[in-house]
Amino acid sequence: MILKWLGHSCFLLTSDSGMRVLMDPCAPKTGYTIAPVEVDAVTASHDHYDHNYFEAALGDPIRITEPGMHEVHGVRIMGIPTWHDKEHGAKRGRNIMFLVEMDGIRLLHAGDLGHLPDEAAIAAAGRVDVLLAPIGGVFTIDGEEAKKLAELLHPKVFVPMHYKTEQLSFELGGLKPFLDSIKGGAIHRMRQSEATLTPESLGSGRVLVLECAKPGAAA
Repeated sequence: MILKWLGHSCFLLTSDSGMRVLMDPCAPKTGYTIAPVEVDAVTASHDHYDHNYFEAALGDPIRITEPGMHEVHGVRIMGIPTWHDKEHGAKRGRNIMFLVEMDGIRLLHAGDLGHLPDEAAIAAAGRVDVLLAPIGGVFTIDGEEAKKLAELLHPKVFVPMHYKTEQLSFELGGLKPFLDSIKGGAIHRMRQSEATLTPESLGSGRVLVLECAKPGAAA
């Protein structure tokens, strides 16, 4: 699997066979400019402009915006219902975490998760090899809560997302305080926007920090 960070909560997953999944594409007014890319499936954790910019998904992709099990070209994508806030959606509505099973790796994209999931959601996720989780707070869980989420799910690799960068047009918490707070974990900062992941290369207890893809860069 190739994991590429396009900005904010938007990631492109590419399987060994070339199957592509675009997750939570964000609109240009976020400050990120995502070059449209042909994909087989596109997921949106909720219906906000910084997560549902379907114009970035070219071809005839399957749109996945609901909980439950979906399968696209042999890749299983399961939506797990959660909330965008700590008040059962009263403030910001629902959120869907998407678990993607690709090339022997189980990757969980937490979307705009606003609370720590209950036991049912944790059980539904099951084994999580790679966790993509927000750390910026304000509209989602913050870095401390994201670490608690990791303690619940025990991922081999944690990838932070949804935090303040130079490109982002609105305020969120930044990356540095989160990284400074990590103790006893291996932090791997990449000088590029993508990483090739295999079941054998995941390791254990890693925090993987990707550089955002250049504006408009081809995926």
